[in-house]
Amino acid sequence: MLSSVLVTRSPCLSQSPASVDPSSRALSRRAEESPPVPGRSGGESASTHDGVPRRQLLCGADLFRPGHLTSAYPRPVADALPNDFRPAARVTPEQAPLPREASVVIVGGGVMGVSIAFHLAEAGVGDVLLLERAALGSGSTCKAAGGIRAQFSDPLNVQLGARSLQAFERFRERPGQDIDLRQVGYLFLLDMEEDVAAFESAVSMQNDLGVDSRMVGPDEVRRLCPLVRTEDLLAAAWSPRDGHCTPESVVLGYAGAARRLGAGLRTGVEVLDVETAGGAVAGVVTSHGTVRTPTVVCAAGAWSAQIGAMAGVPLPVTPYRRQILFTEPIADLPPGLPMTIDFATTFYFHGEGRGLLMGMSDPDEPASFRVDTDDAWLPRLTDAMERRAPGLLDVGVTGGWAGLYEVTPDHIALIGSSTTVPGFVYATGFSGHGFLQAPAVGEVVRDLVLGDPPVLDIAPLSVGRFASLEAGSADHARPEVNLV
Repeated sequence: MLSSVLVTRSPCLSQSPASVDPSSRALSRRAEESPPVPGRSGGESASTHDGVPRRQLLCGADLFRPGHLTSAYPRPVADALPNDFRPAARVTPEQAPLPREASVVIVGGGVMGVSIAFHLAEAGVGDVLLLERAALGSGSTCKAAGGIRAQFSDPLNVQLGARSLQAFERFRERPGQDIDLRQVGYLFLLDMEEDVAAFESAVSMQNDLGVDSRMVGPDEVRRLCPLVRTEDLLAAAWSPRDGHCTPESVVLGYAGAARRLGAGLRTGVEVLDVETAGGAVAGVVTSHGTVRTPTVVCAAGAWSAQIGAMAGVPLPVTPYRRQILFTEPIADLPPGLPMTIDFATTFYFHGEGRGLLMGMSDPDEPASFRVDTDDAWLPRLTDAMERRAPGLLDVGVTGGWAGLYEVTPDHIALIGSSTTVPGFVYATGFSGHGFLQAPAVGEVVRDLVLGDPPVLDIAPLSVGRFASLEAGSADHARPEVNLV
């Protein structure tokens, strides 16, 4: 049973190959876009290999240990990976020296950084340079659950999510990449009156902004997700256009397109300092030399506070570990399961291959950069499953991993240009929503760099809102309710 696997056999999460540092998982979906591999039956799901989710297989492969990748995956898959995601990318920088100058330097090669690089290059900005200290997508992006939605309580989050959702729907054409988009919907399960009232208000606002969300009752919940227990449910919030896709493929699409448009994406390069002259950005010092630039974009995710400190720009971003796990294949798994969230406990799951990807937050998790897995959260997860989806307790676990949320005090992003250090632009602190908002944020940052009015008014997301709060003003307080 899953409960016994989690509680008494949970060391498998730290010992199994599938729980190796998931930074090695970058671009696992590339495998799905490669020619069929020998031994794969014609009826097998495109998102699995021998019944195991493909994302999990490459999570378990240590891409940075030479020769190990091919032992975990067929040779055609290993050969399909770009150099940025292969073993040498971690230990050896590209042979060509860094340019001495760049018009824009982007710090961070996750989904946010590559989206920004693509949108800048597409707009004709020359000499765009992205710097990533490890491999592209190897930080928080490769550990994301992949959910995409416009269901939020904050109007700006709704707009960022909705605009990004449109981009994900067109991703095959622009920038040109299959991302395994599954628009199976998002379903927030509610069993407390105050939560129902909050979501009813949010749904009304979402509808005003053009989002097709609605409140549904327990009978509709059972139809949408037969796995859940509904006896104590009062209602649920449902948005059929939401869903999930593959973060690694999104990184691949943006990175490849940015390169084709002339941007430079360099891996294995660590930013050590941000230089200023006359109070403005003047360059970046890296592990492989100094690059002169008038503009630095901080897209470093959970590590953004350190980058901001280099430039003298405080960015209140704190890292918190989150863990997820995979189940074994489930017989008769209902097709098209929505991303389902038990809001009171934050327990969530969605289909992944022939099984499920599952996770939840842990309120006892301290701030840290830890990305190892442990068992402390598993009893809480088991309790939530017994409460909401007891049938899943009989399902085995095949592995899991841990990643980082980049959290701000109000759980809403920091996007803007520094008012104290000209040339320093930031897009960070997304508090679990960065992957799903990356396409729209790439557009916004492009506009900030170009000096154009942003496609969305993101002035309220400036880091200055926290100074206003400290001064006793609540004008810029934007606490998000729809958190997972």
